Amino acid sequence: MAKKKAAYYVVWCGKTPGIYTSWADCEAQVKNQAGAKYKGFATLPEAEQAFTSSPEQYIIRRSDSSDPQTSKSPGKQPECILPALAVDAACSGNPGVMEFRGVIADTGTEVFHRGPFVNGTNNIGEFLAIVLGLAYLKQHNLPWALYSDSRTALSWLKKGHAETKLEWDSSNQELLLMLRKAEQWLHENIWTTPVYKWDTKAWGEIPADFGRK
Repeated sequence: MAKKKAAYYVVWCGKTPGIYTSWADCEAQVKNQAGAKYKGFATLPEAEQAFTSSPEQYIIRRSDSSDPQTSKSPGKQPECILPALAVDAACSGNPGVMEFRGVIADTGTEVFHRGPFVNGTNNIGEFLAIVLGLAYLKQHNLPWALYSDSRTALSWLKKGHAETKLEWDSSNQELLLMLRKAEQWLHENIWTTPVYKWDTKAWGEIPADFGRK
């Protein structure tokens, strides 16, 4: 079966990360850019799904920059893409007292911190941290990557909504209203930030970790 020709190009790391509809536009973003990460896809849904995922799921090792396709040869352990925003949450119990924050991964500087909330879950905190991180980067026009170590929160991000089973009551009203606003933000905004899963095994704890394990 013939290989489908690429019609969309995902640039995870380059001058301006995004999805491009021609190789010329993609090449302009990655040419002479150290650490550029990109790949061609046949359909827009494939490209959109890839853009919200880690490039390491699609790229093993980048081949010659004149070719938008990638090599099948095994590559080395990928490194964290910097500059980046790292987000994390901490919860005492499940549900329990929860808080979340975002820090600049390069320096550990905290840029936002919410909580503690009396009756929350870690997954809710991780999801809210991602959305608030996306909003922060968009507001400040920062073309950084965003990292989270939560597979659940990242799956919620792809779906565009949280799948929490936490029941609404007076103790978590503020938190769940915040959750609804976060889902609304995702539906009403276009964001181009590349979002990756933090590789804890290879890189250690995510910089936003609260250090309570």
